[in-house]
Amino acid sequence: MLSIKNLHANYQTDEQDYIHAVDGVDLELGSNETLGLVGESGCGKTTLAKSLLRLLPTNGEIAEGAIEFNGLDLTDLSDKELRKRIRWTEISMIPQNAMNSLDPVHTVGEQIVQAIRTHDKTCSKEEAWERTRKLFRNLGLEGNRVNDYPHQFSGGMAQRAAIALALCLEPSIILADEPTTALDVVVQDQILKMIEDVQSQIQSSMIMITHDMSIVSETCDTIAVMYGGEIIEYGDTETILKDPRHPYTLGMRNAFPSITKDTQSLISIPGTPPTLIEPEEGCKFATRCPFAEERCFDESPPAVEYEGGHTVKCFFADRKEYFQEEAANRETWIQEDDGQPDLDQPSGDDVE
Repeated sequence: MLSIKNLHANYQTDEQDYIHAVDGVDLELGSNETLGLVGESGCGKTTLAKSLLRLLPTNGEIAEGAIEFNGLDLTDLSDKELRKRIRWTEISMIPQNAMNSLDPVHTVGEQIVQAIRTHDKTCSKEEAWERTRKLFRNLGLEGNRVNDYPHQFSGGMAQRAAIALALCLEPSIILADEPTTALDVVVQDQILKMIEDVQSQIQSSMIMITHDMSIVSETCDTIAVMYGGEIIEYGDTETILKDPRHPYTLGMRNAFPSITKDTQSLISIPGTPPTLIEPEEGCKFATRCPFAEERCFDESPPAVEYEGGHTVKCFFADRKEYFQEEAANRETWIQEDDGQPDLDQPSGDDVE
């Protein structure tokens, strides 16, 4: 349904530098599939999602690549064509901050009805209002709340309204950008189940954008791990969570508490993500990776495919058993005083 090929998206700074927020991404999304896009803040997740709808800010641009939706390259369409044929009707987005995405001077219902009638010329005003009330009821809101203004909604209610706005035209693909941000865990669970229910009803695909591994474990069929603007590991959900090969994915898994282990002490990844203004040579994770060798600082690893479509960008992904065992120890992640990891790791010949 959706095929992203070698996508590059940049932002220009006031100093005329370029931030390479999305750097050569390749991804595919199938029919009725839910893909989890995970990674730290600043890794390029939201930029990738906004690139699909060409909603980047004025200093942002798609520099290279193709975005094919059902065989149609969206990068070739004008903004007018994209708005008429794709946005909302085929691909819609649940924004990260629901309250800021709603117009404070119009009722929530008016905003949804306007979206419906703008894109569906055959729908009468009465039908649009009835569709809006039905959406509210499906998402756990009373139908008469369509007449309320955004400031009259709680955070959870505003998030439901934003979801209703995104789903009002039953799009083929939903881009859910941190849809449960700032909500307590009980409301989070309710929101996620509602999204799944409505998604099932309208038979749509979804890209779930989050940094929370627990969310993707519950909702997604496949997972793409993003770091420094690149997809560094991709596979089905069970493989990524239980049998990852990339050190960064293992580091993220360390931050995911287990209910089966006695200890709840989490292990963080040292250092900070790359700035992406002038990407250095080599693997972007090398300066934070406890398993990095000299080669990692000089060359960029290619994507290598393993069983079941499991794809990894790491020179030493074959050492997964050693990585998985060592990554579970806090001492592994303690860097030397110079900020560089200890390169005295066993060679490939020493690792089973």
